Amino acid sequence: MPTILVVEDESAVARGLQYALQQEGYEVTVAPSGETGLTVASELAPDLVILDVRLPGIDGFETLRRLRAAGSKAPVLMLTARADEVDKVIGLELGADDYLTKPYGLRELMSRVRALLRRAYGDLADATGGRQIRHRDLVIDLERRRVLRGERRIALTATEFELLRHLAQRPGRVFTRRELLELVRDYEALDQDEKTINVHVSHLREKLEDDPAAPVFIVTVRGAGYAFAER
Repeated sequence: MPTILVVEDESAVARGLQYALQQEGYEVTVAPSGETGLTVASELAPDLVILDVRLPGIDGFETLRRLRAAGSKAPVLMLTARADEVDKVIGLELGADDYLTKPYGLRELMSRVRALLRRAYGDLADATGGRQIRHRDLVIDLERRRVLRGERRIALTATEFELLRHLAQRPGRVFTRRELLELVRDYEALDQDEKTINVHVSHLREKLEDDPAAPVFIVTVRGAGYAFAER
């Protein structure tokens, strides 16, 4: 599930945010200050940061500046008690992705969170994914578009990666060949023959499986299509 770091010094607000986000299925960590938030961010590498502007010690702007300087590319939603356009501009210039002024409604907050996750990670806008998908020793790094079996990196074409991503993000869900063809059509000039998917699946199995004839990752559902093995 996506991980969210909430940097908020007002404990009641932080607890409310944590509870609401957890109810939506997110994994939430709370930090009461900018300094603590930076430490947690370096250890946790959250998928999204909710950052209050007014913090004890270093404020939200400085926290954001240091977060970006440290190389974090996670989307940042900034919270402020002031409807000040100057503050908003400063935050956006420092690398914030969105801004929400207190008081705000939880429905609007959740909408912003989902939109930021969707924009950054595509299908990970829901709470079912993460920036990495793991099954046994297979790791699919969605952010870096990289696939590993143990320590071995597996080179995939763009279409193979998208095919694997779509299957792995819904383990156990059976996709027909037609559905998969439509999902990956944008990545290569595929013809209309659904048998094209068979070829790509075969190539994926040759690269991923120990024994392509007895696959444990991408399984065939006879008469229906393909599915990624359930965890």
